[in-house]
Amino acid sequence: MAQNPVRFRHRLRPLLALAALPLLSGCGLIVLDPAGEVARQQGNLVMISTALMLLIIVPVMALTVFFAFKYRAANQDAPYDPDWDHSTQLELVIWAAPLLIIICLGALTWVGTHLLDPYRPLAAPEAKGPGAPETDREKPLEVQVVALDWKWLFIYPELGIATVNEFAAPVDRPIRFRIASSSVMNSFYIPALAGQIYAMPGMETKLHGIFNETGNFVGFSANYSGAGFSNMRFAAKSMERGKFDAWVAQVKATATPLDRATYLKLEKPSEKEPVRRFAQVEPNLFDRVVNLCVEPGKMCMHDMMAIDARGGLGLAGTYNVRDLAYDKFAARGTLPTLNTRYVAAVCTTPMVPMTGPDPKPVDSTPLTGAGLSRVRQSTPPIARTAMTALPALPES
Repeated sequence: MAQNPVRFRHRLRPLLALAALPLLSGCGLIVLDPAGEVARQQGNLVMISTALMLLIIVPVMALTVFFAFKYRAANQDAPYDPDWDHSTQLELVIWAAPLLIIICLGALTWVGTHLLDPYRPLAAPEAKGPGAPETDREKPLEVQVVALDWKWLFIYPELGIATVNEFAAPVDRPIRFRIASSSVMNSFYIPALAGQIYAMPGMETKLHGIFNETGNFVGFSANYSGAGFSNMRFAAKSMERGKFDAWVAQVKATATPLDRATYLKLEKPSEKEPVRRFAQVEPNLFDRVVNLCVEPGKMCMHDMMAIDARGGLGLAGTYNVRDLAYDKFAARGTLPTLNTRYVAAVCTTPMVPMTGPDPKPVDSTPLTGAGLSRVRQSTPPIARTAMTALPALPES
């Protein structure tokens, strides 16, 4: 019996919608057409890996259709051999082809993982030639990033400015991100620049990238962090050097400073936060965020580690428990101060970054294995911690 044409078209619509999905995905393929060298090589990794896997997937799917059609019940001319059970040639093809593809994928992934390590500094394009002079452009632009609820704070210590939900950088200059979070774990991601990396409270992660093209892009949080997560986006701008200097001048023209008191107000949860700019930034503010001691009277983690490393403070340290409570019930130091004496900080412990120096910058040459020589640190692993820079506490 003939099928109703209306009903047939009804059933065909979902299939046509699914078939159009690959075409719709071409509207914003920034991941495969980014403006940064690191993101571009990551996109190439995706494309090459997909092509290698398709070398197996396409023939298997094609052969599935071919065998299903050839050996259908209606085809009486197809050979029938019920006693066949083995073919050495077929076994070699079945196992050798996937093995070779896995070897290629493994080699490609290993080289790409080391070359595109987010902690590896990048050399500026001007420094690629042998014997190139050291210039200011080769020095990475340091940007300190703090994930707040639900907004992003960018601090430029070299320039003495800060912004909320707005990031800008000059083209062809390496960027060194130092990333942390004020409360829950988050994920910092600018698809046009580089890969995503997590932002965690009490810890610092790094990310290196470089813009090769100018333009206006979008960065966002790639990890669910609460009610305002979907609006946790920011503008990412790649500018010519002159325009970037003009942007910095505009930020410095604002009269609002970013000190500890302003940061504590900014830290409170808010959604759809507009762009805000700060002309001055209190020194070591980012290190205080990492050390969980922005609040007045809060003992910093590096002070705590210095005390613990030297055996504690004896009975005098009994009253420090209140100041070391970082749980949600204590609201990170916002409870009323007790009427007992306690140590809030150790004056002989300087505030220093919690990470050691970066290894030597490497050239972001495409995936040929260039620049992958083993990085050897001139200092032992313990030098990576803040403790190595701490003087001995005076004995009581």
